[in-house]
Amino acid sequence: MASTKAPPIFPSGSVLHVKECPMKPATMLPRIACLASALLLAACATPDQPAPTKPAAPTLAQVMSDADAAARAGQYERAMTLLKAGGSSYPADKAPWLQMAQMKFDRGQYGDAIGHALEALERDPDDKVANSIVAVSGLRLSGKALSDLSRQNNLNGSLRSEAQELAKLLRASIGEDVLVPPARRPPAAGKRAAGSGTPAAKGAAAPGSAADPFSGLK
Repeated sequence: MASTKAPPIFPSGSVLHVKECPMKPATMLPRIACLASALLLAACATPDQPAPTKPAAPTLAQVMSDADAAARAGQYERAMTLLKAGGSSYPADKAPWLQMAQMKFDRGQYGDAIGHALEALERDPDDKVANSIVAVSGLRLSGKALSDLSRQNNLNGSLRSEAQELAKLLRASIGEDVLVPPARRPPAAGKRAAGSGTPAAKGAAAPGSAADPFSGLK
């Protein structure tokens, strides 16, 4: 009968030391290469994320439409903001500047109206509306200034001479002696009623310097 060898018995509390065998470089290199290949394949398989797209800028027609809608709704400041943004986005176009000039003119802000109209004329020197805004706004500003000076008796000297030359030029351009036409008389107000025996009503008072601020410069 064969005898069996009993397993070794270690004393209580003893530690069994196992000597680790270092991995050979020849075994490490293939593993590193496989890991690098796997990472490379994973990177190639990841789909590219699309770059976020910026919202498209509104067209000039849309800007003008939005500004007009804001003006009709009484949102004057919003309309002006939209038009200024349109002028910046489309610097070669006269439309935003012309619309701003018209809005300023309608509100009696003639200095600003002239400035915006001149911007429009830089883009289109032949624009009739812009030229009209500049001319009429300038006349109203100069007419008011001359009226104020006349009322204060300060329209004299070289200022009066320059104003007279300007008045002559304006009369020649318009083809009329009076730059600001007088108010029309009421129809049939100065005629005697037929067979009534009632005296005719007096007509409207003759226009004075208030009607034509240039009347004293003839």
